[in-house]
Amino acid sequence: MRSLINILDFSVEELYALMDTANDIIAHPEAYCERCKGKKLATLFFEPSTRTRLSFEAAMYELGGHVIGFSEAQSSSAAKGESVADTAKVISCYADIIAMRHPRDGAPYVAALNASIPVINAGDGGHNHPTQTLADLLTIYREKGRFENLTVGLCGDLKYGRTVHSLISALSRYAGVKFVLISPEELKLPSYVKKEVLAVQNIPYEQTDDLEAAMPALDILYMTRIQRERFPDPEEYERLKDSYILTPDKLKNAKPDLCILHPLPRVNEISVAVDKDPRACYFKQVANGKYMRMALILKLLEGMDEPEREVGEIAYDLKCENPRCIVQTEQELPQAFRCTNRERKIYRCVYCESKQILKGD
Repeated sequence: MRSLINILDFSVEELYALMDTANDIIAHPEAYCERCKGKKLATLFFEPSTRTRLSFEAAMYELGGHVIGFSEAQSSSAAKGESVADTAKVISCYADIIAMRHPRDGAPYVAALNASIPVINAGDGGHNHPTQTLADLLTIYREKGRFENLTVGLCGDLKYGRTVHSLISALSRYAGVKFVLISPEELKLPSYVKKEVLAVQNIPYEQTDDLEAAMPALDILYMTRIQRERFPDPEEYERLKDSYILTPDKLKNAKPDLCILHPLPRVNEISVAVDKDPRACYFKQVANGKYMRMALILKLLEGMDEPEREVGEIAYDLKCENPRCIVQTEQELPQAFRCTNRERKIYRCVYCESKQILKGD
């Protein structure tokens, strides 16, 4: 049984296969309208969502299946204190596949460990959002025809933006990709992403706080919302929320074939006047997300082969200090850290990927 928790769970070849299926669905929707007849998708959304939840539901309905689930934690037994593990076990008795969004980093991974059906991570805290990345990849591929040799600008909240983290991981596997990281100092890309994804693979990147200066070099501009819900300090949010607002004037020096993306929802970081620009692709991105989720549901229900994984060295005597990690709230969930650098004794939480350095011998 296969799940999708992190975009790197799927190989480059598997991602191309998903995109091939999505493109075939776009071209021949009638051929897929009963492919999931008799199947049920459970949408377990412990925090608010419009696009992702409705996209999953639309995807399943258009495949001929059914949808059950809830759209907020207070509508579930989580309000009574039920663990993610128990929820996953219960829902496995009712449905054929789960899509889960949760405010805690690592919650879908815990669900996948305990469910007897496939689990799709629909967003876990500020950690990962792999199905948004599937939408991003299909949009880039349909607009550009390639992933190689692209200069990708990522603008806004690069610290808490789970869509940014997942997209960097996905695009880092293609040759000739360069990143331009555009953010205020307080919202820079986390150092572990720069060190353990970009630096390790020798992927060139530059950091700047000047969107207009970076614009002429970009093939892709990925705008992001400054996320109020991720900020521990409301005053810091208020200070940073209008850091970047994309307007037609700021696009004057952009390439004529620039592809403008945004995972949505938009607050005010893209002027509505930009919507008329043919380079604006964010609503295409929404539609592509539905098609990629259709392809993903089909593949997981068909039973994709689970690849053999190198588990590596695991330490159980460390404690995760990430306050957003699922271990902080989940009943009797064992602490576990995977070694990512034996020489420097660096370990990462298997749930949220926060770093610990093992002390002593």
